[in-house]
Amino acid sequence: MTEQMSPPVRRGRGRRPAAEVRAEVLDAAGRLLIDEGMGAFTMERVAALSGASKMTLYKWWPSKGALALEGYFHAVEQTLHFPDTGDIEADLTSQVRSFVRLISETSAGRVVAELIGLSQTDADLAAAFREHYSGPRRALAVAAMQRAQSRGQLRADIDPEVVVDQLWGACYHRLLIPDQPLSASFADALVSNVLRGLRP
Repeated sequence: MTEQMSPPVRRGRGRRPAAEVRAEVLDAAGRLLIDEGMGAFTMERVAALSGASKMTLYKWWPSKGALALEGYFHAVEQTLHFPDTGDIEADLTSQVRSFVRLISETSAGRVVAELIGLSQTDADLAAAFREHYSGPRRALAVAAMQRAQSRGQLRADIDPEVVVDQLWGACYHRLLIPDQPLSASFADALVSNVLRGLRP
């Protein structure tokens, strides 16, 4: 059960630093999105909750989808931190487990599914998805696997970009086409099965 949304913020006079305003907008956007989903997400509500003007929001984000996506990433960024212990199997298992737990046990799964759907017809959202979410997260996973290759834990001839699609693509498949459950055991089996073909 999520907490009730806080009431709209009322600000006193005076100009706030842009970084502070942006952080408060993203906090508000992330909370609104996770608590109520895209159906309740509007620029007007984010502006009211954050104390920023709609003009300010549109100056920084070209569409509500682009703001929603960045708000979503802001809300889940710490949960999806990519560990680096030096053991690629442990790190991948930990990260994929965290991702599966987030999208199967919280409303974040419903939200990211909505964002993926909307990005098919919202070019600004699709660009923001690549720039702020999928692109940076893919880069973290690729870098982790490249370090593992340099340590001799993975074969030198594998393509880490393809492995990202194998691991996280399987999770998105179960999220969007829920024929089979998303679970910790699925995450463990997924990483174990994929790594069998990647070791030297």
